[in-house]
Amino acid sequence: MSPTRTTSTQPYLLYSEEEEALRAALRDLLADHCDAAGVIARVETGAPHDRALWKALADGMGLAGLLVPESQGGQGATHREVALVLEELGRAVAPVPYLTSAVVATEALLACEGEEAARLLTGLASGRTIGVLAVALNLAPGAAPKAVRHEDGALHGELTGIADAAAADVLLVPADDGALYAVDADAVTRTLNDNVAGP
Repeated sequence: MSPTRTTSTQPYLLYSEEEEALRAALRDLLADHCDAAGVIARVETGAPHDRALWKALADGMGLAGLLVPESQGGQGATHREVALVLEELGRAVAPVPYLTSAVVATEALLACEGEEAARLLTGLASGRTIGVLAVALNLAPGAAPKAVRHEDGALHGELTGIADAAAADVLLVPADDGALYAVDADAVTRTLNDNVAGP
């Protein structure tokens, strides 16, 4: 009887050499931008996000588009690479909207169809556009989120507790009709505590 070979269905959890090289390059970049005193000082200002670091991550390393398909200007990478990037950004407490734009907003747009979604994805992949999914993070357990009304071709409502709303160029707003609307951030009123109010 010949031995049988079994194929494991378990994912390979150790990072590859390429992934570790990405980690090392990212760690070097963050060491130059994220000293503890500088990060703390930014939190206490009205401009907590480091635009120079965001540009280096997006333009220099192409990390803003990891999840975006290559056909739309992204890297076409997997969630493994994204997890590695998030680990290092979290380790350095990097003041950039990576999770909100390159992950959450990107995933929301990847689930959409149409030319506008494709155009926005290309902008997010380049890092030249920062997108934020406009959902409240400060809800009490069991509380229903406030619904933004879509009425007569316009959105109406106020949202609070939106992560990185201050950094956003575009807000992706889920409305009561089940659609996701892209709203230019300059078209709404934003306050420093990340409240977003409609026109």
